[in-house]
Amino acid sequence: MLTFQQKLENYAELIVKIGANVQKGQTLMVQASLDSAELTRCVVKKAYEAGAYSVKVRWSDDDTSRIAYDLAPEESFLEEPKWTAGEKIELAEKGAAFVTITSADPDLLKGVSQQKMLHANKTTRQALAPYSALARAFKISWNLATTPSKAWAAKVFPDVPEEEQVQRLWDAIFQMVRADQPDPLALWDEHIRQLKRRAFYLNEKQYQKLHYVGPGTDLTIELPKNHIWLGGSKQNEQGTWFVPNLPTEEVYTAPMRTGVNGTVASTKPLSYSGNIIDGFTFTFENGRVVDVTAAQGEETLRGLIDTDEGARYLGEVALVPHHSPISDSNILFYKTLFDENASCHLAVGSAYTACIEGGVGMTPEQIQEQGLNVSMAHTDFMVGSGELDIYGITADGTKEPVFLKGNWAF
Repeated sequence: MLTFQQKLENYAELIVKIGANVQKGQTLMVQASLDSAELTRCVVKKAYEAGAYSVKVRWSDDDTSRIAYDLAPEESFLEEPKWTAGEKIELAEKGAAFVTITSADPDLLKGVSQQKMLHANKTTRQALAPYSALARAFKISWNLATTPSKAWAAKVFPDVPEEEQVQRLWDAIFQMVRADQPDPLALWDEHIRQLKRRAFYLNEKQYQKLHYVGPGTDLTIELPKNHIWLGGSKQNEQGTWFVPNLPTEEVYTAPMRTGVNGTVASTKPLSYSGNIIDGFTFTFENGRVVDVTAAQGEETLRGLIDTDEGARYLGEVALVPHHSPISDSNILFYKTLFDENASCHLAVGSAYTACIEGGVGMTPEQIQEQGLNVSMAHTDFMVGSGELDIYGITADGTKEPVFLKGNWAF
């Protein structure tokens, strides 16, 4: 049995060496919530031990964010945060690596003015557009990780005594990222190899379409010519391999922007912008969302797809087996970083340009010419379950199982 400190240091080492894969002489920028201070300090130490030139930490705080949403005038949310975005963009252009460590309460902004949230999301995305373009093209190394907060732990484990909730969530996170094992780096190397094996198979197949069938779901997704399935680690512009998400269980690609038709039903709640959206469906015609329903958070969901025109189209198709470590834990995390890796998912908004041959060097206009979506938004939502079947359709119309009853068919 490893101690808490050993697991914490394992996690920090994974973030630095597997996640962002910080190189000697490289600058690392860490964006972290105050609840993640303990892990953040470990990450800073591990980064310098790996040879980092400089580690810059930028802190955030849920409580002060909520106060601002409650009390600040609406017009204040119309100002683009250019002063903070500029630093991030400049560092990215100079080849820095980035780590984001979050611990947000899934209900943080419940009851907040929808207009304030819409303004804040839009202005932030506008200010960070140059950075987002570099990140989605994998020209820079970046990693998303997370730590518990009291509010998040209480949401995940409401039936556990309050004094035990945070530790229970720590234990779950350590298990999902393999930090509770003696040699997590070796385990991650093997895991990445398995994800790449799945991606290789799908890249060889080059299915023309995917057909999703499940409760409330009958959806056909056309895939662009020369699409690329990715999984596990990515390679940045300097040739360094990194893993964007810890954990990750997905193999994914980009759909044809105008080739999505039918209806898809969510299978897990979506925590978006401090609100929970649940029991929702999207109906697509020629790629565009034409109808939306939601049992909870419909106004927030409609605000998401109104971010810009591209937010009404799909940008990602991701395959995750129902029998994956996070799904098998039977824990609903209310955080996309975890829940998307327990379930097949889709994303409305911008595509990853690396998901098509030659896409990394293309302009947004060229990406659109290749049939991929461009947007300021990129939001994953979960559609997988033990009842979902997915079929690959070849150019000659042959239909082959890719997923049966929620799991890989090959």
